[in-house]
Amino acid sequence: MKKIGRLRRRWLMNTVGVVCLLGIICVLVIVMVFAANYYSAMESDLRYRAQNATNYFGSNLSQNYKDFYQSCINYTVNFESKNVLELQFVDTAGNLISTSYGSWTGASPNTPEITKAISNLQIEPFVGRDTVTGERIMAVSSPMIYNGQVVGVLRFVTSTRLMDRQIIFIVIACLLALAVVTFITWTNSNYYIRSILIPVAEITEKAKRIAAGSYGIQIQKASDDEIGDLVDTINDMSLQISQHEKMQRDFISSLSHELRTPLTSITGWSETLLADDKLNPDTRRGMRIILREGKRLTEMVVDLLDFNRIQDDRMTLNIDYADIRSEFEDTVFMYSSRLAQDNITLDYEDNDEEIPEIPCDAERLRQVFLNILNNAAKHGGEGKRITASMDMEDNEIVVRIRDFGPGIPEDELPLVKKKFYKGSSKARGTGIGLAICDEIVSMHNGSLTLENAEGGGTLVTVRLPATQ
Repeated sequence: MKKIGRLRRRWLMNTVGVVCLLGIICVLVIVMVFAANYYSAMESDLRYRAQNATNYFGSNLSQNYKDFYQSCINYTVNFESKNVLELQFVDTAGNLISTSYGSWTGASPNTPEITKAISNLQIEPFVGRDTVTGERIMAVSSPMIYNGQVVGVLRFVTSTRLMDRQIIFIVIACLLALAVVTFITWTNSNYYIRSILIPVAEITEKAKRIAAGSYGIQIQKASDDEIGDLVDTINDMSLQISQHEKMQRDFISSLSHELRTPLTSITGWSETLLADDKLNPDTRRGMRIILREGKRLTEMVVDLLDFNRIQDDRMTLNIDYADIRSEFEDTVFMYSSRLAQDNITLDYEDNDEEIPEIPCDAERLRQVFLNILNNAAKHGGEGKRITASMDMEDNEIVVRIRDFGPGIPEDELPLVKKKFYKGSSKARGTGIGLAICDEIVSMHNGSLTLENAEGGGTLVTVRLPATQ
């Protein structure tokens, strides 16, 4: 489900994120277009008023300099649109001579368009902060020319506050619209994702169970789309694997039972013939080989039958209180004589700790100990030494069996308990012995671990709870 969650986040980021990014770009473009239009329209209006005023004074008035100058002052004082605009008359020295808000002499706003209008003899605009009030304004300055000389500047000024508010309103409206679109996109995407990812999550969970060995399990089909086709395919695969597994188990079970009878006869007659003192050395050596290989095949058949029981969930335990130390020591001492024939020493590290009796299947645990010892001899026999011990640690009975062979490659350690896994070992075997041991120990609520021991060799540790 964590992977599904990451896929959901990535999907939402790729859809909602793109919508948000495109929406923000659209908002910026819309705001810039509206702002440019508003400011352009306002500037055009101010330019139009300035041009008309300039044309009026230039074409309709024929006065001396003093009357012309006074006319400019009177024009600003009597300006009819004073409720909308402020009209100022600024002399060439930069002094504010009069304004539509009243007549006084004061400092010029000192904005750059005034100087440009005087020097360029043309209308110049300005947008920015008023140097006197600090208010954001738009201004247009038109030079007033008398007999070819600039006598001052008529300056139309208006606040951009209302226009800026309108632009801000447009920004807010666009952002709200973007938020609504984003929410709708997120809701639809989330619904669409859930309609896909929830079935995918269920399919993934069931597929994992099938991969773990629950063959035959079926996934409920919820739709007839591509996901439904995937469900049908996985269900068919699961059913076919289950059928093949059943055929395989039936075959192994039948074959194992068929092999047990002749193997029992082979080992039995081998032991009988070896009891004859009249056998010559070569014949005796051959009969021992036959007996050893017959016992090995018998052990393999037993492992196959146990493995089949595990696969079919038919493995059961006959639980009774047993002296686990005695069972372990008997197994060690019995197996040590067999190892001595191969010049391998099995050292039992005895101690005085009290090991309590525990409820267990003594026969199955003896099978575990014997299998581990057999693996130690098979894979680590070249070390010519095996050690075994049993201790009490934290209310657990701990059995340790170590060989002094080459050990197990680190990359194979997590895999050695898997069924049919043999790794790089060249020793003969089915690869199911440790899987059976691990299952038996788990059924006793214990654990079986393998690790490479310090100084070389493999250490197998079996932990069993002292109380069940």
